[in-house]
Amino acid sequence: MKLVKPTDLFQYFQKNTMERGRFLGLDVGHKYVGLAVSDPDNRIAAPLSVLVRKKTNINLMVKDFQTLVSELSLVGFVVGYPFDLMGSANAEAVQVKLFMEDLRKTGKLEGVSYTYWDERFTSKGYLDYVHRNLK
Repeated sequence: MKLVKPTDLFQYFQKNTMERGRFLGLDVGHKYVGLAVSDPDNRIAAPLSVLVRKKTNINLMVKDFQTLVSELSLVGFVVGYPFDLMGSANAEAVQVKLFMEDLRKTGKLEGVSYTYWDERFTSKGYLDYVHRNLK
């Protein structure tokens, strides 16, 4: 697995039409990893599945990812990264990076690039901010 900048990931696959494929969105939580897959033109994503996340099942999750890469012609992962509204990483961001590092360490997803996507201004990010600051 290779970490790349968001612009590099998208531009590479726009220019190299021979390697066109879909992206898998990962919403990494403490207990679950939500998955969404893009359409073939990478314009919109649709919910796909939810995986149970445990430190002990990382190899099972990798097998699931390998299957999805093959079956859906995935070329990259877009991983939600939960900054707070001020742009600082928080506790959730740390566990997202740890999860991706665990995936990378298996060495079983070589050839798959991934990038982090700022969730700060998504509806969830905004609602979390409002909830924390309006108590």
